[in-house]
Order: sequence, then C-alpha cells, then structure tokens
Amino acid sequence: MMKPTLLILAAGMASRYGSMKQIDGFGPNGETIIDYSIYDAIQAGFGKVVFIIKEEFVDNFKSIFEPKLNGRIETDYVFQNFDLKQFGIEEEIYREKPWGTAHAILSARKVVKEPFCVINADDYYGYDAFKKMVDFLNDEASDSNFSIIGYEIGKTLSEFGAVSRGVCKVDASGNLEEIIERTKVYPKDGKIFYEEDGEEFPLSFDTPVSMNFWGFTPAVFKITEELFKEFAMANKDKPKAEFFIPLIGESLVKTNEATFKVVPTSNKWFGVTYKEDKPYVQDSIDQLVKNGTYPEKLWS
Repeated sequence: MMKPTLLILAAGMASRYGSMKQIDGFGPNGETIIDYSIYDAIQAGFGKVVFIIKEEFVDNFKSIFEPKLNGRIETDYVFQNFDLKQFGIEEEIYREKPWGTAHAILSARKVVKEPFCVINADDYYGYDAFKKMVDFLNDEASDSNFSIIGYEIGKTLSEFGAVSRGVCKVDASGNLEEIIERTKVYPKDGKIFYEEDGEEFPLSFDTPVSMNFWGFTPAVFKITEELFKEFAMANKDKPKAEFFIPLIGESLVKTNEATFKVVPTSNKWFGVTYKEDKPYVQDSIDQLVKNGTYPEKLWS
C-alpha cells in the first residue's frame, strides 16, 4: 500500500506578515513551522511531501529543506502560477494574486497519485491530527469519501483579538453538512462568542472548526479542475476573487457526490498571520520542546 502524501500550501504572498513567513524561523534552532508539520507527518506515516510554491521560491525551499529531509522522506516541488491555458481557458484574465487554495491543489495533479492531505505552511497542527489523517487515508478514504480535521474552536483562538473561523456543521454520522464562516470570533468572560450584525452569539468550547487540513484521493483533481474553470469564467472581472478549498467541499456535499468525515482532534492549533504573532508562536514551540513533544534539535 502506498503511503499517503502531505501537500503543503506555501505559495502565499504573506503580504500582512511582511516577509516569507513560510521559511521564517520559530524553533530554538531556527526551525520553521513547516519543519514541525513534516516531522509529525513522518512520525505519523506519510511517505512524501509536496511543496506548492511560487517558482521563484524553489531555490530557497530546496536549500532549507533538502539537507534536513534527505533520506527521511521523499520530496517534490510544484508551482502555482497564472497560466490558464493548462486548463483549456484561452481567455486572458488579469490577476493581482494567485487564484486561491483550491487552485493551488491543482498544481500537484501530475505528481500526486496516492491519497493525500492538504495543510497550510504557516499553521501548527500537532501530531494527533496527522496520525488521525493517515489512519483515515489508509483505511477509510475513497473517491466519494474525503475528510477534514475538526479542531475545537476554543483551542484555535488568538490572544490578540477576534479571528475568522469556518464553523463545521456536522450530521449524526460525523459528516460535514456545511462550513459557516464566522468572521469575528473571540473569548469573553470565560466564554466564546461570535458577532454578527452587532449582536453576540455563544459558541461551545468544543465546536468543530476547519483550519484547512483536508484529506482527499486523486479523484478530487478532476472535480476541482471542472469547478475551477467555472469559477474562473464567473469571476474574470473580479481580480481579487479566490477559489478556496471549502468551495470544493460545499459543492460535493450539496450534490451528494462525496462525503467529508469531520475527524476530531484535541490538539491545540496556532498560526502566524502578523509579525506580532511571532513571539507567541516561538513561546508555544518552546513549551512543546520543554515538555518533550519535540527534541530541541528537531533533525539531529
């Protein structure tokens, strides 16, 4: 049986962060967040990692990751670009930025032939999530049964203000019904609320949310390509419109073409959006090293 592949979304422009946060150092020896994700993925049983990047980043990525990963896990690099002719779209469409995370997945369609998962480069997910995803991809995944890791919302919030979260509505079988984007979620007086139209609504601590950790089989590439072509033509006059992974899930669930099992994890999530997040992320990783979750020198 082929081991699953880890697909890392690392082509973002990091405009709010101000530099390439994908390769910024956060660990005690300059480890990136990606390092910890790959370390956990190897321990969990993934067999290959594919970086989705901008082509001009490839030398930087190879110089950083190849010395660490050589002999530990197979690696590959694919490039997200603006070429629409590869999808049979001849019309020139002006873009200010790449088409989004679901479009990024298509960049890997020629190199990924086994079940795979998709994660963000700048998010820390934890070993439990990778192990549960491997088990799903090995034992349950099919061309009509995909998955998403569901984090407890209370373990994804920021100390620095309100956040946006994709709240998962789950049916009695544990499958995704829909993802509802809550754009202003925050803790208050020991509870969690989201705000809508100036009114507060409570959320339970363990409400499952999506942090962009998805599991698929290669069958999703053809589905995604068709959806992308429709999206591109419908949004050709909207240069900031983005084709996100939840749009794939929403389409497949609504048409009953596939189910998405919401796999729960109790791991704490953290990520970096702004420069101000860096000290918090560094401290969080330092605590994980101190409690023995990771060795101080990750790749020694």
